[in-house]
Amino acid sequence: MSKRLEGKVAIVTGGATGIGEAICKKFASEGAKVVVTGFPEDPVDEVVQEITKAGGTAVAFAADISMEVNAKRCVELAVSKYGKLDILVNNAGVFPEVNTLADYTEAAFEYMLKNNVKTAFQMSKAALPELQKTKGNIVSAGSEAGMIGIAQNAPYGGTKGFIHAFMKGLAVEQAQFGVRCNIVGPGPIDTAWTHSSTGPMDKKMVKTMKSATPMGRRGTPEEVANVYLFLASDEASYVTGALYMVDGGITVAKGPVGEQADSDMKDEPEGELNLKHSKEGHTSIRR
Repeated sequence: MSKRLEGKVAIVTGGATGIGEAICKKFASEGAKVVVTGFPEDPVDEVVQEITKAGGTAVAFAADISMEVNAKRCVELAVSKYGKLDILVNNAGVFPEVNTLADYTEAAFEYMLKNNVKTAFQMSKAALPELQKTKGNIVSAGSEAGMIGIAQNAPYGGTKGFIHAFMKGLAVEQAQFGVRCNIVGPGPIDTAWTHSSTGPMDKKMVKTMKSATPMGRRGTPEEVANVYLFLASDEASYVTGALYMVDGGITVAKGPVGEQADSDMKDEPEGELNLKHSKEGHTSIRR
């Protein structure tokens, strides 16, 4: 049986840590040649080595892709190395602060605009000429925060609301060129962002987050990567402008229903990917 992304070439931004690492390894395991993109301080080279060791194909690109010149260079690398580009995953993003708006720092807001909004704009703009040639697709990272109002997360939710509207607009605009555009909206996922020791949430917020999720737990990066795989594959040939929530039901929940979840449902699946960087990608760095 052929692999689901056999012969495809993909760029994954924010591809070295958290959900991005899982997407890169999942895509590579399904036959894609992957450009793993991240900041120079991210474990980009390590992820490429891990993919290669597992029998996959990948190349590293370490640069600030919110800059137009670097976004173009990233796309050029994919085409020069592998001959084309089929898939762009706009996964890069940051979650630097949890605060009421009155206390939310301008530095954190500017940081999010740069890394959550501008990266998706620049990469999509740079990639579209190549994606039009291959009738490819874009899958971007939305969020539950872009769907519903979350206290002390309003600016972050605003950046994800942009991604939702941006991708839906591109889906309509690019259909005439054969390019599909979709969104994956993670809820609370087991990465550095949702642990008080490595992210901006305190212990009370972490507890509330899990109790508000009907499944009573965080999702795993691999569970999110599975949905990216579907949307990026030819199996989703009639799907464009869609927002797929991967949130354990949190966006439709009312009250602390997670406390009532079946014990089996609360257990995270073991998964198949060899993920080593799920808890990296701390958001304390400002670039």
